[in-house]
Amino acid sequence: MDFQFSKRVPNLNNDVVGEILKVAGDPDIISFAGGLPAPELFPVKQMQKAANEVFEHDGQDALQYTASIGNPKLRSLVKNRMQTHKHISCDVNNVCITTGSEQSIDLIAKMMVNPGDVVLVEKPTYLCALDVFRSYGAKIIGVDMDDDGMKVDTLADTLEKYPEAKLIYTIPNFQNPTGRTMPANRREKVANLASQYDVIVMEDDPYGEIRYSGKAINPIKHFDPDGHVIYMSTFSKILAPGMRLGWIVADKKFVDMFVVMKQSADLHSDNLSQYIIARFMEENDLDAHIQKIRDVYYSRASMMIKEIDEQFPKGVKHSNPEGGMFIWVEVPGNINTMDLFNTCVEHNVAFVPGEPFYPDDVIPGTFRVNFSNMNDNQIHEGIRRMAVAIDEMMNK
Repeated sequence: MDFQFSKRVPNLNNDVVGEILKVAGDPDIISFAGGLPAPELFPVKQMQKAANEVFEHDGQDALQYTASIGNPKLRSLVKNRMQTHKHISCDVNNVCITTGSEQSIDLIAKMMVNPGDVVLVEKPTYLCALDVFRSYGAKIIGVDMDDDGMKVDTLADTLEKYPEAKLIYTIPNFQNPTGRTMPANRREKVANLASQYDVIVMEDDPYGEIRYSGKAINPIKHFDPDGHVIYMSTFSKILAPGMRLGWIVADKKFVDMFVVMKQSADLHSDNLSQYIIARFMEENDLDAHIQKIRDVYYSRASMMIKEIDEQFPKGVKHSNPEGGMFIWVEVPGNINTMDLFNTCVEHNVAFVPGEPFYPDDVIPGTFRVNFSNMNDNQIHEGIRRMAVAIDEMMNK
């Protein structure tokens, strides 16, 4: 059967990321390619207890349909956390529970982007967000970054050139893929530019709670004067990705329309998961649990950076994240990163090449490594193997 798919469906023959992750899944390969949280940190027993209590006390309600906007108790808990931890002014009507951050990205793009509309993104940026924007026919424009994230002066110039831009997509905390963090003064400028040019900011913050060094910085949404910023986050990195729950915080008018769009997408996010997470948050110290994650990730990130500094050839640069799950590496010279990837696979180690993260021109020799799901021995040996492969490529 020759299916006549829409233009939104990607060509499987060009699924580079899928092929990379397939290779990286080989058990003989030490893979720094995935973005997996450490499973040994999942609060399995506490979740089991919460689930048992939900079935005992709220079983019928938890297994029933619920409102598309989400469980009222969970939304209230999220609202409280946004106010106390993120200093975002909001009430429960500004919060909608989503099926992970992926749904938030997809539905916002679906709501805002017509074919040909301009979307501004960091260069490089989260590859799945790029796929979503492309699927809706967006004209994606990359905005250069430095070690402090998106350059706001360049953003201002780009908005001057594209005043009709519909969206600005940014990951200000421990950005995927670079691990970089945007300082407070830039965040405030982004919020002000959004108001000035009447453009929506999608502030994607899946890693913000996993800060293991430096001081916490208020979100862009904190500086939002008039509702142009949509804040997105997820329980995937602080509890468990298998629960598939996230949330947005936005102007009530936007949330109301978002809920209508969500109704046609999945009716509502998993109600049982919402009940279980709400019960977990009521009965456990979520901050203490997150601190355990921070401690482990800090140890693993520090070790990976130490191994990179000691083993990689001279001239190789890397980011120095203050949190999150990723380190960005830049190999000097005009090295083809896919060739480097293949060489690394020959040495039984893998990463994600930089190419899929770029909306336009690709900087050669760039790639992302993940440390959150690796033990010390894997980090040491994997970086050693990678160093040998990089040295081979640099000396060809």
